[in-house]
Amino acid sequence: MAPEPEHEDLPQATVEPRRRAHYSAIWAVPALAILVAIGIAVQRYLSEGPTISIVFKTADGVEAGKTFVKYKDVNIGQVTAVRLTEDLGSVEVTAKIAKSAAALMVEDARFWVVRPRISLSGISGLSTLLSGNYIGFEAGVSTARARHFTGVGVPPIVTGGESGSQFVLTARDLGSLSVSSPVYYRRVPVGQVIAYELAADGTSVVVRIFVNAPYDKFVTASTRFWNASGVDMSLSASGLDLRTQSLVSLLEGGIVFESPMRVAPESPAAADANFRLFADRKAAMKLDESIATPYVLHFSESVRGLSIGAPVTFFGVPVGEVTDVGLSMDVKTLEGRPRVAILVFPERVMNALTPGQEQKLQPAEQDRQLRHAFMRQMVERRGLRAQLMTGSLLTGQRYVSLGYFPKAPKARIDWDLPVPELPTIQSALPELEARLGNIVEKLERVPFDTIGDDLVTTLATLRESLQDARTVLGNFDARVVPALESTLEEARGALRSAEKMLTSTEANLVGASAPGQIELRRALSELARAARSLRVLADYLERHPESLIRGKPAESATK
Repeated sequence: MAPEPEHEDLPQATVEPRRRAHYSAIWAVPALAILVAIGIAVQRYLSEGPTISIVFKTADGVEAGKTFVKYKDVNIGQVTAVRLTEDLGSVEVTAKIAKSAAALMVEDARFWVVRPRISLSGISGLSTLLSGNYIGFEAGVSTARARHFTGVGVPPIVTGGESGSQFVLTARDLGSLSVSSPVYYRRVPVGQVIAYELAADGTSVVVRIFVNAPYDKFVTASTRFWNASGVDMSLSASGLDLRTQSLVSLLEGGIVFESPMRVAPESPAAADANFRLFADRKAAMKLDESIATPYVLHFSESVRGLSIGAPVTFFGVPVGEVTDVGLSMDVKTLEGRPRVAILVFPERVMNALTPGQEQKLQPAEQDRQLRHAFMRQMVERRGLRAQLMTGSLLTGQRYVSLGYFPKAPKARIDWDLPVPELPTIQSALPELEARLGNIVEKLERVPFDTIGDDLVTTLATLRESLQDARTVLGNFDARVVPALESTLEEARGALRSAEKMLTSTEANLVGASAPGQIELRRALSELARAARSLRVLADYLERHPESLIRGKPAESATK
């Protein structure tokens, strides 16, 4: 069919190829900006350190954008966020750490909040009063990287930058020790307690201490540690012993260490070495005995004042100790007597036994037989006996003394008994008490009441006699003495008259016969002697007027 004529004049479409697009230079500016931004972002990412999170119990004084993380007083990071944990029981702190400190973020690193703290051992964190609280950091020794940490509530006492050594002590109980309690050596503070915890089995306490250098070199394998907490007071046979280290140890407690003088010089102990923490110095410095022989003592007197731990001495030297004080009862006779168990350390008594014993025996058996032979000779030949002694009259503490008593009854040791028995001898105290009892009994028989009544009567009679004598002497002074003085005065006048008369008579008789002169001179001599005797009598009566009543004493009469 031929096409319709009206559609022949319409234009026809033709296909042309697509032309290529042309970009303008203006698009280079935003492209360059994008590249710069990407470079800055990459540079910042590479220059920034890690972001970590720290969980604390509380976030006292920690603020986002203001609180820094410091290591050795150098800022190594800053807190960027503070929020509660999911369980709402703690606080999670997010901090940005500097690139230079990224290698320090390991598993055993420790974080804590530094704030002002006051304790008995000192004051810390005073700088935060002006600058505000900050997060302290201590580097660890692990090589494993970490980004999540748990902060410690108490700042560590010793940081990794301090030189010294740590040691582990095991004690029965903690006493009054606490973290930061001082450690002393010869009363000089050389360290402190850094941590403590219960042992896994719950039977002891593990205490970790740090001893500063160079004092840690004084800790050797034989060093003894003991608890010096508060006041160390002991009452023993030696009396009252009171010890303390310092006022800080009195309030907060402390630990003391010392090496026994008998030990040869040793090399310093290794770090983290384990030691036992004793309760006091006496227990710490006690000798380690490799051989201890038990004995039983039976006394026939009271053992009051004897306690467990009391010393057993030999010539004043401690050679053992009391381990038990009890009573032995005979079921048949119902007779009881004190029973004391002791331990004797032969190594303190002798360094070596007499050689020349049987060499065929085993060493242990040989040593046992040598010790038995030694004690047998001491008891049977030398008279070794145990005796109770009083160590202090003030405290009444007693101890056991071993000594020689050659005159004591014969005795021997039965080594077949489970625990051999040492013979004993009575102490001097019961004998002294018996003598004092006899004296008191005799004094009770003295009739003090009758003697007192007689004494009162005698004193009354003596008082009356003295009163009578005083009356007689008063009468003598009032009556006899004046008359005697007048008589003496008259006698002196008579003598003077006689002397004048004799003088005149002698003058008249001059030229008379010689016999008459001799007789006259003889009479005059007798008269002068009589006058002297009368003068002596007057002087004596003036000094001793009582002789007119009592007479002249026998001694004076003899003279």
